[in-house]
Amino acid sequence: MVARRKVAVVGVALSDCGRVDDATPYALHAQAARRALADAGLDRSLVDGFASAGLGTLAPVEVAEYLGLRPTWVDSTSVGGSTWEVMAAHAADAIAAGHARAVLLVYGSTARADVRAGRRTGTLSFGARGPVQFEVPYGHTLIAKYAMAARRHMIEYGTTIEQLAEVAVQARANAALNPEAMFRTPITVEEVLAGPMIADPFTKLHCCVRSDGGAAVLLVAEEYAGDCRTAPVWVLGSGESVSHAAMSEWPDFTVSPAAVSGRLAFERAGVRPSEIDFAELYDAFTYMTLVTLEDLGFCGKGEGGAFVEKGRLRVEGGELPVNTDGGGLSAQHPGMRGLFLLVEAVRQLRGECGERQVRRGDGSLPRLAVASGTGGWFCSSGTVVLGAG
Repeated sequence: MVARRKVAVVGVALSDCGRVDDATPYALHAQAARRALADAGLDRSLVDGFASAGLGTLAPVEVAEYLGLRPTWVDSTSVGGSTWEVMAAHAADAIAAGHARAVLLVYGSTARADVRAGRRTGTLSFGARGPVQFEVPYGHTLIAKYAMAARRHMIEYGTTIEQLAEVAVQARANAALNPEAMFRTPITVEEVLAGPMIADPFTKLHCCVRSDGGAAVLLVAEEYAGDCRTAPVWVLGSGESVSHAAMSEWPDFTVSPAAVSGRLAFERAGVRPSEIDFAELYDAFTYMTLVTLEDLGFCGKGEGGAFVEKGRLRVEGGELPVNTDGGGLSAQHPGMRGLFLLVEAVRQLRGECGERQVRRGDGSLPRLAVASGTGGWFCSSGTVVLGAG
């Protein structure tokens, strides 16, 4: 049997993000890809694996062609926001098995600019065929599904709307330390509660921003890590899971598929949640952060509200900094944001985050991180545990 190779993330980058009115999604893909390769200090000729989703009819084929790549390993897995954690897991497995030496993951979207220019409208549903045909006629939009799940948690465990609002408040506090965040002005619980109602119990600030932007991540086999200009960040373990398509098939609205993907990722990495220094979690809505914290094992089921209300998610003074760049609630959210979680996790582990840099109790840099993406309406989850070199 051929020994499995270790896999490192050696290049990460964002394209221009936030308000980008003069670029196409393809251009944002290219910008992020070039920056990630430059970050690693590697030539694109080394890249023989490519993964992309969300653009064009044949995403990895069209985007690879645009980037001038001819990969011999490709992935177009598309499971919503968790796509990129799942793709990273697939890429790591391929590299470890010797099927690729360097895999580039790239995403780009002009979701905000397209709405402003009238090229598209806000997404109300994912269509009316298949299982969702029994929900769409009743106005059961994407946000309504998350809102129903949040309300169920409130009923089951006494979680309060103020506790959910704390997630948004602390995300904004972290964003205030990030010069690239779209919204940096501090907010209060009262301001979150006073906002316009979007889908009960979510007011506007319980919901992610809509932005433009792209991201890229480069993974390589261990023998190439020493050639890079950056310190390697190792992929220690990963897990993936799917739950349901129709809400009627979801056994428990208070349990996300991260309960499975997280357990698998931690087991495969050989670490415990208590050893993690910070977490990057998908946060299209405040409830997603709260329930994912529970399902990854950072607190018990039903204890998420009490966990978040004590300021634990803040970079400054928090016991478990979460979404250190401000997350989708404040930094940027151009669509399938899972790749941005990996970029921020790697930058933190490399100690490159300036004012928002996470430090351990003794002042040293963090050693372990988890990135967990959620897709659809809690339909899928991908979790990756990363370790500093």
